[in-house]
Amino acid sequence: MYIHERDNWTNFRWDASEVSNLQEIVCRKQGLLYGRLSSLGFDSKLRAMAENLTHDVVYSSEIEGVRLNEEQVRSSIARKLGIENVKYTAPSHYVDSVVSVMLEAVQNYDQPLCKEKLCAWQAASFPTGFSEGSQIEIGQYRTNEEHIVSGMFGREKVHYVAPSPNLVESEMQKFIAWFDGEDTGGSVVRSAIAHFWFVSIHPFEDGNGRLARILSDMLLARGEKSELRFYNISSQINKDKNHYYDILERMQRGDGDITEWLVWYMKKLIDALDEAETIVTTILNKSFFWQKAASIPMTERQTQMLNLFLDGYEAKITSKTWASLAKCSKDTALRDIQDLVSKNILLEDIPGAKRPSYSIVFDAEDLTLFFTDVNVTQENGIPYLNAMFKGHRKVCERILPLDAERYQKGDLPLSNLLNKYCSYLMAND
Repeated sequence: MYIHERDNWTNFRWDASEVSNLQEIVCRKQGLLYGRLSSLGFDSKLRAMAENLTHDVVYSSEIEGVRLNEEQVRSSIARKLGIENVKYTAPSHYVDSVVSVMLEAVQNYDQPLCKEKLCAWQAASFPTGFSEGSQIEIGQYRTNEEHIVSGMFGREKVHYVAPSPNLVESEMQKFIAWFDGEDTGGSVVRSAIAHFWFVSIHPFEDGNGRLARILSDMLLARGEKSELRFYNISSQINKDKNHYYDILERMQRGDGDITEWLVWYMKKLIDALDEAETIVTTILNKSFFWQKAASIPMTERQTQMLNLFLDGYEAKITSKTWASLAKCSKDTALRDIQDLVSKNILLEDIPGAKRPSYSIVFDAEDLTLFFTDVNVTQENGIPYLNAMFKGHRKVCERILPLDAERYQKGDLPLSNLLNKYCSYLMAND
């Protein structure tokens, strides 16, 4: 028996004590994130949002098995938000359509939901009218039975059977009325319920998962009363999508107790907020760097390359890497680097090394003088830099795996590591 076959199936219930604890953590992390964002200028906030939405669009599509070109998505979002993108890649019509839907949803989060809007968003996600080579119904609720299956032909496993097409209209009317109704349980819980409720109705022939995640984001935006989105759950679902589908299946075969779904969803939101903190730290450090280096003359190529590494590109800065990324000769790359070393923009990690690598100088001071109890730890396979700043502020910054490995091997000095990830503290303390 599927959940929608039960009487009053949308009267969902859950263990309030278990859910409320996680809800409080999510709300606290939301507050901390927006507190940090308050120190950013509007342009920096737009860049943070653009990076977040890029990940949201790419990973939301990847959950459905569609791989989008990340640079096309980033370029489309940058153009639509009116911000400069260092590396422009002309987006396809499909990418532009998917991006337009996401931006319309988040920038008009306070507008009522309606059938026409949902149908238009679903149609925009399939501009050719085809999905995986097959023609599908677009711009309308489905008229066919919908079975969620996996496995080879003849050995299919049925995971879920959605409500009959003749019930979709009435089920969606009820969903939309709830969606636009009063927020009584908090936007975080409502976001999770909207996601589960929508995919359980499965109103369209395709694109339901992507729309469910967009609707979840809309409810979070309503709760925050902000059209600027700095975190997304899609990237976290994509990392754990087998578990995602397993939980959905159990809940859709359940009796209306969705505690397990709410708990899993909120844990993913917590992970998403932690990841957003990393993006904000990157932007703060980048902003701090350019405040210091604004008056130093550089070529366009040098500026572009520095921005690439400032945005978190995971590679050592070497003449070989520079030449490859900048599409120039190794001699030209070396001249670029040596010029920046002479201007105190770059410095050698290990002076006199046979194959020198370099770090960006965010702050000329030796930051080891301001940090104590420094160590690198791993949590769920992710490396973190932990330290105490000026004896009173605890720091925990997510760092690139390559930097963690190099530091532990002695190839990256502590001062350079602190400079890269913690220099923004020097501007605010």
